[in-house]
Amino acid sequence: MRNIWTIARREYKLYFSGPVAYAVGFLYLIILGWFIYDELHRALQRAMYQPYTPDVRIVTGAIMVYLLIFTVPAITMRLIAEERRAGTMELLLTLPLKDWELIVGKWLGGVLFMLTLLAITLIYPIILNRMAQPGIDQGPLVSGYLGLILLISSLIAIGVAVSSFFNNQIAAFFITEGVNLILWFAARPPAGMTGGIADVWGGFNIIDHYVTFFQGVIDVKDIVYYLSLTAFCLFLGTMAVEMRRWR
Repeated sequence: MRNIWTIARREYKLYFSGPVAYAVGFLYLIILGWFIYDELHRALQRAMYQPYTPDVRIVTGAIMVYLLIFTVPAITMRLIAEERRAGTMELLLTLPLKDWELIVGKWLGGVLFMLTLLAITLIYPIILNRMAQPGIDQGPLVSGYLGLILLISSLIAIGVAVSSFFNNQIAAFFITEGVNLILWFAARPPAGMTGGIADVWGGFNIIDHYVTFFQGVIDVKDIVYYLSLTAFCLFLGTMAVEMRRWR
């Protein structure tokens, strides 16, 4: 565990030493804040004619998910690819460090950074809570943020796995984005597909598993899905590093 935490702390600090993380974080928070402001502005205009209670799901809804899908690859593209491009991967492989510890440490560093951004977004539910009496519904807030944590965990793991196969950050970015979109769109059952096959096919959709959290429901199968996807991607990343070690 010491090796994992050492790598995670190193990666977390590196995010704050370059412009990419700041740019991603700025755009992430500004875009989310703008859409929340726009939604609240229109809702408050309607409140002039009928009672209005702010819903925390305007924070944990579609805009938040879209931003994660499209911004996380920019965070993960350098995790392994940059080490391979700079030639420091060989140095890491000579250390008393297991391959899975390297991958999990890189993944944990990315997760910690994204959770930092996610923690900042809690300012929006706090504002909404002050606008409502006796306050916003805490159930969808807790389940929504739990779902976002699991979604972030999976997206970071996908990015780490893809990055471990490439030397080029740009290639890692676009391939990761492609995988995310495949798990989003291609995993939806085609028109005409019904029954058990459609259920199995749709079970791979990375966004549909978040919907239950968004609705305020915590379902074990959705937790298992995200944990399984995370573990599988970290396994792929470990295998990629191991193949490079024995090449």
